[in-house]
Formats: sequence, structure tokens, C-alpha cells
Amino acid sequence: MIIAFCLFKYFPFGGLQRDFLRIATTVAERGAKVRIYVLSWQGERPDNFDIVTVPATSSTNHGKNKEYYQWVQQHLAQHPVDRIMGFNKMPGLDVYYAADVCYAEKVAKEKGFFYKLTPRYRHFAAFEEAVFRKGAKTELLMLTDRQISDFKKHYGTEDARFHILPPGIYPDRKYSAHPPGCREQFRRENNIAAGELLILQVGSDFSRKGVDRSIRAFAALSATVKSNARLVVVGQDKPGKYEALAEKLGVKGQVWFYAGRNDVSQLMMAADVLIHPAYQEAAGIVLLEAIAAGLPVLTTEVCGYAHYIQKAQCGEVIAEPFQQAALDAALLKAATDDAQRTQWAENARHYADTKDIYSLPEKVADIIMNECHIFQ
Repeated sequence: MIIAFCLFKYFPFGGLQRDFLRIATTVAERGAKVRIYVLSWQGERPDNFDIVTVPATSSTNHGKNKEYYQWVQQHLAQHPVDRIMGFNKMPGLDVYYAADVCYAEKVAKEKGFFYKLTPRYRHFAAFEEAVFRKGAKTELLMLTDRQISDFKKHYGTEDARFHILPPGIYPDRKYSAHPPGCREQFRRENNIAAGELLILQVGSDFSRKGVDRSIRAFAALSATVKSNARLVVVGQDKPGKYEALAEKLGVKGQVWFYAGRNDVSQLMMAADVLIHPAYQEAAGIVLLEAIAAGLPVLTTEVCGYAHYIQKAQCGEVIAEPFQQAALDAALLKAATDDAQRTQWAENARHYADTKDIYSLPEKVADIIMNECHIFQ
């Protein structure tokens, strides 16, 4: 069996990219041949994948995406496969992994009339409609119920095509996979004092993930608390304007930025709280990774996975419409109430031990390899 995976860009530290890699690896381990079409690939290239780099010369993202689709279709016509799975929206997919929000709903809420006249809008709207329109053949792998309601609202998509997936946390992210004393060792190796409050944010695309909100909440802490605390932001993005914001608010020396790191799991074990006040987030796999690590979480209601924080009782979810003061108060509570933070951590570990937040790649492999009747 040959499975084609379509992903515009792969880099090691994106949530979508991590899900893709686990799914592709699981499919390969079950004996299928895996062919991957990408515009670019950063990082290690697994030997068990056939990675095809697609040429594209357009100066715009939507232009590159269109060229990608056209090239891949021609290549597949000459080199057919049994199933085509996409991690970005495009026509011709057998299966789509929906890690993104509904574009039509986003445009309706955030954009004006003239935006709909742009080539960018026409491209993304057409590619989304090709996947979700009523009567299309694509099976839809969804992370949250909220996503489903938005797509049904705009496209009338049939219920039978939606498949809700469990989360897919790497087992090595779980707190019990780490040796005793790892928190203290990591802190020593990275010059983090034993009693220093470490607030962590993880995620590429700083504007969408609300890094500005995190910096403002950190700056709003009392001088006493800030004197023994730091905010660490990890992700692939340009930190310049956020460093400027931190400097403006008088906390530049306590806000540290890192590009994507391979030791995020250890960093979560060393941290005291994860902050993730996103403006937009279809799911938010980092929230589940924090639960697995036993790390308390502060996040926003817009995140598709925010309900797991409420179910696990391991942090606070800031309600919509977002108010900065609510996040400020939540961070102050997390920073000063040691007993509450300890209870949240215990609750997170209990949830990680008792609930399935790990089996997403196996479920996806079942769907695309075994449930052949849904593609007939």
C-alpha cells in the first residue's frame, strides 16, 4: 500500500508538523510505503520516507500553494498511490487532517468586503471549499467539535464524513518518562535557581499565540514576584517587536526568547506554569503536552483543546471576550499561590495517567489503512 502525504512545509517544532510526523511514522511502521510531498523540509529526513520536494517559484504563499497542488497532481497521475492524505487544504484529497480553523468563519468574523476581492482570499476559499463542500469525497479528521460546527455552517458538510480524533501526545512527553531529579538537573544546567518562578510559553507564530498578552501579564506582576521570575518563550518566529514590548514594559531582562528547541519536554518538567493566551488556535497540542508533563496551564477559551484544562482541573481558562486583566489575575494567582499550583500539577499528572491523550496516530492509521469502505 502506498500512502501520499501532502504538507506544504515541514519543520521540527510546529504542532501540525509533529502530528504529521507521528502519523506518517505509524503508517510506515504498519508496512505501507510513505511518499511525502513538501515545498520545504527542515531537519532530519527519516530513511523510511520518500520525500519529494515540489518546485514553486511564486512570490506569494497562495501562489506557491497553487503551484504545489498542480505539480503534485501531475506527479500523482504518473506515479499513482492508494490514498492521498493532506495536512493543508487542497482539492483531490482522500483524507484531510484538520489542524486549522475554518477559513470562511475567520474571514466572516475578521475581514471586510474588499478582502474578498483579493487573489489570496479566492485561493484559500476555493481550496477550503474543495475539501469541505457537500458532496466532496474527502474524509475529515477533526480535533474538536467546534471545528465541525463552523464547517457545517459554511459548507453543509455531511456528518458521516467527520471523524473526531483523540489527542496524540508523544509518550516521552509524559512526566513519568523522565528520571527522578530531572527538574533540578535541568535548572542547574540552565542557570535557573531552584526557587525561581519559570513561566513558559511554547509555540511558533508569536502573534497568533498571544505572546504580547503573556508579556503584558508578566509585566503586571508585582515587583517582588518579578524579581524572582522569568518568562521563557520558545518558538520559530521573529522576536523583535516582542522584545521591544518587553523593554517598553520594563521586563526585557526577564523575558527570554529561544528558537525551536529539542528539549521542550525537559523544559516543561523544569517550568512552574505554561501560559498560552492564543488569539486563535484550532486545537493547541502544547496544552496536552503540558498536562502530560504535570505542568499547570493558563490558556484562552478560543483554543480547541482548552476544555482539557478544565476537565483535568489543572489551570485556568480565560473566557471570551478576552480581557487582559483576567489573564493578569490568573498569572498572579499561579505565581503566588504555591498550594494551588501544586494541586494543579497533581491533577494534571492524574489526568495524564487515566485518560487517552496519546492514541491519535494509531487512530488515523486505522482510518486511512483499514477502513477502506469509507473511500468507496
